[in-house]
Amino acid sequence: MRRLVLATALTGVLLGVPGIAGAGGAAPTVRCSITDPRLAEVSGLVAVGEQVLALNDGGDQVAVYGLDDACAVIDVQSAPVDPYDPEDLAVGPDGGVWIADTGDNNVDRATVALHVLRPDGSTALHRLTYPDGAHDAEALLVTPDGTPYVVTKEVLGSSGVYRPAGALADGGTAPMERVATVNVTLTGTPGGPVGRAGQLMITGGAVASDGSAVALRTYTDAYVWPLTASDVPGALAGEPVRVALPESPQGEAVSFTADSRALVVASEGLPSAVTVVPLPAGAPPAATAAPVADPLPGFEELVRSDRSPVAAALIAAAVATLVVWLGSRLRRRP
Repeated sequence: MRRLVLATALTGVLLGVPGIAGAGGAAPTVRCSITDPRLAEVSGLVAVGEQVLALNDGGDQVAVYGLDDACAVIDVQSAPVDPYDPEDLAVGPDGGVWIADTGDNNVDRATVALHVLRPDGSTALHRLTYPDGAHDAEALLVTPDGTPYVVTKEVLGSSGVYRPAGALADGGTAPMERVATVNVTLTGTPGGPVGRAGQLMITGGAVASDGSAVALRTYTDAYVWPLTASDVPGALAGEPVRVALPESPQGEAVSFTADSRALVVASEGLPSAVTVVPLPAGAPPAATAAPVADPLPGFEELVRSDRSPVAAALIAAAVATLVVWLGSRLRRRP
């Protein structure tokens, strides 16, 4: 198999894929649709050179697929590692491709992992621990200075942002520290497999190729902050621009375009439309669109009978996990 074309990423500059670069103020545009059965659960996406890199959620090895401008698979880079639950994808300043093996639906993993596929064909594995117990996480940010950030997926919309507390060592385990909190609220944007709760769950992340912005997405919306000097905690302390995303069955993947004026998004399921969503003119920064005034949904609303059994089960499990976690914290109090 040919290795992924990463020459452009080696310079730290992502060139635009034809038809991918956005134009502020334009409507979302479907660039192409993924139909390859190896990518039935796209959870990570990033534009690199003349390719779009895609990550599938699952599988028995770490694999990243290079797609052409028609969404056909033209390259595959893999590592002989059986991941637990890969969720997101990023490209570092040296051209290394980072895979966030951070999914934890049962919230019981002792460690999570970051896999790195280097441009020379070698690989690295970094195991990480949270300072406050296990979390499910689906968003990875890798800044221009090479620092990885993991953002958790929370059913009530308050996600933790973590980074390694020290240097990473290949094959070693490093502790993480919590450096920020991201709070999102109900927006009224349709989409996702879990109804209104999907408006609160962060499912992917991206950093602009020029280091000017950082984005996090839920199943329904994207949030974009201006970024300065790789300072993710400082960026997330400000007000984001919210962008409603096109409705999709399970949207998890997000990337910036080359000019940083648009996002590229995709969903799990086949066919999966790779869609360019322009950012508002002047963003970031810009005034944040006001969220729909709506109280948090109650348990009965989240698992109402018109949902699919799978969606109801996912929400019920998430709420049950939250209750168990709160109970354990209360029992630990003196």
